[in-house]
Amino acid sequence: MKPIAVIQHTEISAPGAIGPILAEHAREVRVFRVDRGEPVPKDVAPYGGLVSLGGSMNVHDPLPWIADELALIRNADRRGIPVAGHCLGSQLVALALGGRVCTHTHPEIGWSRLEPVASHLADAWWGPYALEAIETFQWHYDTFEPPSGSQLLASSPLCRNQAFIVAGRHLLIQSHLEATPEIIARMAVAGRRTEIPEAFEPTGYHQDLATRASRMHGVLSQLYARWLLSAP
Repeated sequence: MKPIAVIQHTEISAPGAIGPILAEHAREVRVFRVDRGEPVPKDVAPYGGLVSLGGSMNVHDPLPWIADELALIRNADRRGIPVAGHCLGSQLVALALGGRVCTHTHPEIGWSRLEPVASHLADAWWGPYALEAIETFQWHYDTFEPPSGSQLLASSPLCRNQAFIVAGRHLLIQSHLEATPEIIARMAVAGRRTEIPEAFEPTGYHQDLATRASRMHGVLSQLYARWLLSAP
């Protein structure tokens, strides 16, 4: 099986649980650190899938690697290789494939819950989590409108477009199901320079951070198991 390419945009938005989850499925991971000046690969053909991570930038910012990454996503789509996007990554995938990205009506920061939609497709992707509210960690100011023909998997109370499937194989996740306690802690430290600390308080659950992150990773493992069915 081919390795999975992962594009990391900032030091804080690391792959988190993605590496261990892919390892469970016997997939090697190649991380491209654009935040350290490493170029985006020119061709996705050597890889079985492409994962685009989060970041503090906007998809419309004049950064030289953004155009390269959009081109790589389109390259993957043409080759039938699945792409998964997390937060900023989901917005990049949406934009690359014909969707739209804009500033949301308000930031969504901290813990919230995803509500899976009722459909056969959503049931297949969420598996045992299809009938429950899924706690997730959010940090985004923008939102995306997915390309035409996309299928909604989940919404949240503050943001409808939380999870989508595009072309039957590309997975767009607006929130940070991949985040570990360490990543969340770094986000909180960085964000408290401008965000209110109360945004990180629990919103209904009272588990410790490790337990909450573990639950998210279980959900993400389910999604990736389904996503990898399209990966050569």
